[in-house]
Amino acid sequence: MTKLSVNINKIATLRNSRGGNVPNLLKVAEDIERFGAQGITVHPRPDQRHIRYQDTIDLAKIVTTEFNVEGNPNPKFVELVLKTKPTQVTLVPDTVDAITSNAGWDTVQHANFLTDIISTFKAAGIRTSIFVDPAIAMIDGAKATGADRIELYTESYAEAYTVDKEKAIAPFIAAAQRANAIGIGINAGHDLSLENIHYFKTHIPELLEVSIGHALICESLYLGLENVVNMYLNKLK
Repeated sequence: MTKLSVNINKIATLRNSRGGNVPNLLKVAEDIERFGAQGITVHPRPDQRHIRYQDTIDLAKIVTTEFNVEGNPNPKFVELVLKTKPTQVTLVPDTVDAITSNAGWDTVQHANFLTDIISTFKAAGIRTSIFVDPAIAMIDGAKATGADRIELYTESYAEAYTVDKEKAIAPFIAAAQRANAIGIGINAGHDLSLENIHYFKTHIPELLEVSIGHALICESLYLGLENVVNMYLNKLK
């Protein structure tokens, strides 16, 4: 079964919009685990507009499933990850002013930088993943850095799914086949939803984990968080 890691950035956004501690981020993370999700994901950004650095520290103490910390590996992020030692760190090349992640790494151009960062995290016993577009060269480049996994950036799939799902999935199938052939694990995330997740999962061989946040939280407004988590789990079987 492909594991479901729930990104709780949007819960932090809602909390921060009014100040205080409602909703309680730690309680929500514990509830999501209790509902059956196999992981919690956070993506702290330098402006701390949703997940704060202190949130990451606090969550590391209470998450009992897999804890995945995403972000651009600037010095402060690296320090945070080494301090909290999550199950997995996912490197994402987002700029400081990015609203959300909008591209994968160029693992060829940034090979030396990524290799050094990956080495630092692996020495600390942290599983490593690199956010990449579904391009063979980028997957080969990720493997060359020593990364344990890639996370396929799935926005293009989600956008094209309702128009031509076979065309939308094709580059991801090719990317997954290449990843499997060279021995690097496969995660995926960005704009996956209840509408498109099952088709993606059934066509991507050896998909280990998906990270879903925005869609899952939006769907939960209508259907309830516990119900939605279990709906995703059923689609990922």
